[in-house]
Amino acid sequence: MSARESAEAEEINDVVLRGRLSAAPQLRTLPSGDEVWTCRVVVRRPAVASQSADAPRAGAGVDALECAAWTARARRSLGSWRVGDVVEVRGRLRRRFYRSGAATLSRVEVEVERARLIRRPRGG
Repeated sequence: MSARESAEAEEINDVVLRGRLSAAPQLRTLPSGDEVWTCRVVVRRPAVASQSADAPRAGAGVDALECAAWTARARRSLGSWRVGDVVEVRGRLRRRFYRSGAATLSRVEVEVERARLIRRPRGG
C-alpha cells in the first residue's frame, strides 16, 4: 500500500449518536424546493477524571447536536419522532454554508443517512 493509500484509508467521517430528542423535528422547505427535516439530539458526555486535583472536572454535562435529514428514507424516520424519544442517528459530519441577509454563515451538523427510534418516553 502506498503512503497516499494509507493516508486515505485513515480518513473517516462516520457519526453515530444515541440520545434524546430535545424538541420536535422541524420540516423546512428551502427556496430551491428541497425539503429537509432537522432535529437536535442531546447526548450525555462521559465524565472524565481531571488531570490535577485543582482542575475542574472535564466532560460533565451534555452535547446538543444538530442533525439534518435530506434523503427520503431519513426524512421519513425523523418525521415520526417526538420530544423525549431516544433515537439513534448515523451519518456524516458536514459544514454547510448559507446566506443570511448580506452575510455568509456556516454551521456544522450531522447529515443523517440512517435514523431509528429506540424507545419512546414512559407514558408517551
